[in-house]
Amino acid sequence: MSNINNEEINIIKEKLKVVLKDVRYLTILKHLKKANVDYGKSIMLNTKIKLADIIDLLDNLEKLGLIERVQGATLKNTEAKFKLSSEVHKHHTYYRLTREGDHLLRYLDEKMLVDTYIDIIKDDKFALDILRFADELNADHALTYAKLIHKKLEEVIPKLEELVKMGLLEEKNSKIIKFADRKAKPKKETRTHHKYYGLSKIGELVVRELKKKGIMPK
Repeated sequence: MSNINNEEINIIKEKLKVVLKDVRYLTILKHLKKANVDYGKSIMLNTKIKLADIIDLLDNLEKLGLIERVQGATLKNTEAKFKLSSEVHKHHTYYRLTREGDHLLRYLDEKMLVDTYIDIIKDDKFALDILRFADELNADHALTYAKLIHKKLEEVIPKLEELVKMGLLEEKNSKIIKFADRKAKPKKETRTHHKYYGLSKIGELVVRELKKKGIMPK
């Protein structure tokens, strides 16, 4: 991070903590990095995020200072890379990354990502317990997590969804989960009648690092 000073680095890290509480923020930022300039409906089509959610997410990213609205009546396709015509009149509100948003993505590597996730959850015993059992189970439904953690189902489901929103867990949507992917049930295969939750790829890296740091038992 030699191109920015320590104060800017710390600001980026703090804003990254906010961004990682909803992985869709990062999805939008990465899309704008590719598109340079884009508007809500186009962002929706390219990211598969619901339009109603896109509006709120863009508003929050603008408040964070990571994106800004593009001024002017027309845009060239060199500015809006996902536009086909050479020049388009603006019928929508267009957004682009700010300097700070660009820096956040430019210096975001796997280590910073994992370390920031750990900063967010290291004091959250509930989240750590779920991630630990997700690592052991590979994939299971909310009732299993509730029994293992000794909490009520209505407490566990929102926490599971929170961790999915963060990108640390993901829903396992296949109709049949093989025994190799679900260690808790000793059958060759089982049809799912619930949402099944397991670690995402970044979740696996975070759990591995939590164990290395002694925050989570090996």
